[in-house]
Amino acid sequence: MGRKKSAGAPRPAVPRRSRLLAAAVCAALILAGAIVWLRRPQTIELPYLTARNAAVMDVSTGRFLSEKDADAPRSPASLTKLMTLLLVLDDIESGVLGWEDTFTVTPAEAHTLGSKYGMRPGEVFTVRQLVAGAVMVSGCDCIQSLVKLCAPDEAAFVERMNQRARELGMNHTTFVNCTGLPAPGHLTCAYDIARMSRELILNHPAIREYTTIWMDSLRDGASGLVNTNKLIRFYQGATGLKTGSTDAALYCLSATAERDGMELIAVILKAPTSTQRFESAKVLLNYGFAAYGLGEAQLPQPLTPIPVTLGDAPSVTVRLEGERTILAAKEKLAAMEVEVQMAESLSAPVDAGAEVGRMTVTSNGETLASIPLTADAAVARLSYWQIFQRCLQKAFLAQ
Repeated sequence: MGRKKSAGAPRPAVPRRSRLLAAAVCAALILAGAIVWLRRPQTIELPYLTARNAAVMDVSTGRFLSEKDADAPRSPASLTKLMTLLLVLDDIESGVLGWEDTFTVTPAEAHTLGSKYGMRPGEVFTVRQLVAGAVMVSGCDCIQSLVKLCAPDEAAFVERMNQRARELGMNHTTFVNCTGLPAPGHLTCAYDIARMSRELILNHPAIREYTTIWMDSLRDGASGLVNTNKLIRFYQGATGLKTGSTDAALYCLSATAERDGMELIAVILKAPTSTQRFESAKVLLNYGFAAYGLGEAQLPQPLTPIPVTLGDAPSVTVRLEGERTILAAKEKLAAMEVEVQMAESLSAPVDAGAEVGRMTVTSNGETLASIPLTADAAVARLSYWQIFQRCLQKAFLAQ
């Protein structure tokens, strides 16, 4: 026969008040953790994200959706060339440089260290060809040629690169050269690379004409070229942007892709292998496209003019001042609600652009956006003489 197990001493009953207190404390801790989680980019803990540092950003809003040690300073390898190309395209837009301007190759460019387009001394290339070569095959020879067209020397160009980095808020970045070849102190981070990538594609959408080319040729087909960014061929919606690798930096990538009107940037730094950098980028892009979407906040009704007391105009028209595009988790977009609050009347003077109300976008009680409503024009206050004249007019009309 089996032996009976001893029931043991009964557990002391926990007072109901203590249980409620403990539950309240736990709920508060969970809420506090949720608030912190919502305020910062999420960190994806997935086995396929093998890169040391990573970040994914929505292009339209500039908001980071997730990150992994994204502010750690790293050697960026050829992702440096994104800043070089940004400045080159700035010069093209300002008229300092033209797409069809030409450059005659010297032995210095032909023998540049690093990856090459395959330029030969004496050959002549257009700026368009040099940009294509810098983007597709990461040609350091193309980059050096472009720099010579834009600045007296590389040092002067690098100074411009660092100035532009400061303007973009790239606070963890210092450039030492224009190609990304290993150099002491040449450092940036995943956050900063995303910022300059966004600036490039927003200000110069023409760059996509080159970043989306999978195969090309040189010298009338004598030399074949294949884009170093394999996502261009193998990832749906891929639009660019740039690869990089050195022994110190390992394998790096700034990948851009667009689906359903939303474009993302995934930055990968220090991936162990070339394949792993592309797989890590896919993880980030897939996450962004699956979890987030873009919505547009629509006014529930047309904005009516607001009456103005003692103004030289009886009312002022109102406009929505700000971006209506809302980036949020897809389930929040599905439950999005819009509320408009506006002043019933105003007293003159009213400045043009003065805030007169708000359009608030919420989802299940959470505020997704608060967009100001502003006065479309200035309304001056009437002088005492003008007020007196109006009073006389009203008196005569009343008779």
